[in-house]
Amino acid sequence: MSREADAADQGDGERVRELVSALRPADVADLMGFLTADYRREILPHVPPDELAELLSELETNIREEVLESLEPATLAKALEALDSDDAADVLDDLDEHRRQSVLAALPAVDRSAIEASLAYDDGTAGRLMQREVVYAPQFWTVGQVIDHMGRGAEELPELFFEVYVVDPAMRPVGGAPVSSLLRVKHETPLSELMEAVTEIPVDMDQEEVAYIFDKYHLISAPVVDAGGRLVGQITVDDVIGVVQEESQEDMLALANVSDAGRDATTGEIVRSRLPWLVLNLATETVAVSAIAVYQDEIARIVALAVLMPIISSLGGNAGTQTLAVAVRALASRELNASNTARIIGRELAAGLLTGVSLALVLGLAVFTFYHDYKLALTAGLALVADIFVAAVGGIVAPLLLERVGRDPAVSSSIIVTFLTDLCGFFAVLAIAALILL
Repeated sequence: MSREADAADQGDGERVRELVSALRPADVADLMGFLTADYRREILPHVPPDELAELLSELETNIREEVLESLEPATLAKALEALDSDDAADVLDDLDEHRRQSVLAALPAVDRSAIEASLAYDDGTAGRLMQREVVYAPQFWTVGQVIDHMGRGAEELPELFFEVYVVDPAMRPVGGAPVSSLLRVKHETPLSELMEAVTEIPVDMDQEEVAYIFDKYHLISAPVVDAGGRLVGQITVDDVIGVVQEESQEDMLALANVSDAGRDATTGEIVRSRLPWLVLNLATETVAVSAIAVYQDEIARIVALAVLMPIISSLGGNAGTQTLAVAVRALASRELNASNTARIIGRELAAGLLTGVSLALVLGLAVFTFYHDYKLALTAGLALVADIFVAAVGGIVAPLLLERVGRDPAVSSSIIVTFLTDLCGFFAVLAIAALILL
């Protein structure tokens, strides 16, 4: 990375071109992510034209938006011609409407039509994810006819495909023939003898559901069909891997209530992405600690309670986070559904109760060792059992309720669980102490 930057600093365009051309487009995209905007502008003109298209599809979204602004519509249109329709639509989606129309106008009619059709589908659906380039053949063809057809139209073939889809006269898929099978049989073999059943993907299916189906049925490609069941495109496993990575990163960040500000984000952007959730957390914590004010006389009489409260609250919070992580993952992978909800909830509550009792014995023994007061040890143990049980309830029920009302369980569940465990931790210690110790 430093060599490219040094060459750009020295204005050595030939050296920059030599260094960049030695890298794969994905590596150049990674390099661009570590450079400043000024360095990116210096390096971009030296990217070989035949690699510009792939580079654009590999760039992070925020960096790609900046790079696209520096390209002329004609240059960008030329690059997009080399991309499959799904990747081209993804790149164009980052442009404002005026520049998008300028680029589309510079494209050949066939490419423009395919990209506009992809952009017509909602973001995050199979229609946007699919590529419209697909290989299909009627079921009465032979293997030889299919191979000859692909040879004659080699330039129109998708960059990556694994199956030839067999269609009926209405363009509805009736099966698929793996390319590897085509190469193993005689040319006169009827295509209908080779074809296998295919898993059709509705064009409006959410991309998370698409990823789930690919994982469940171990697919490497699948045909996409419209409302009438007609073949309109295909989704391949490389597209799904991107979805899985994107959704996993979103869920990971959402569990911490932050957004991805990017590698070159400013301090202000980072603060704006994190501050609202921390303000909300401050509000819920203020409510939680109000339990302390209610029992302030008890705390004044037994100072040890002030030491125990944060320990119990922290243990409850960690236990709640564990349950929450398991629940969100189970919801995302469809392992938790209406048929097994009651069993899973019961299992988590039982686990929470057993965990609470186990930790309570350890904490109670430690408290008795330090303070030589069995009532104080009993208070700490009972309070911990109550807090961890509440953590289990919140950790499993909160994401279920949020999903039921159509909200992302990964985004808000942690705030709810933290609030419940802190409130219960403080209240349980003080309420039980009021009953047993005072």
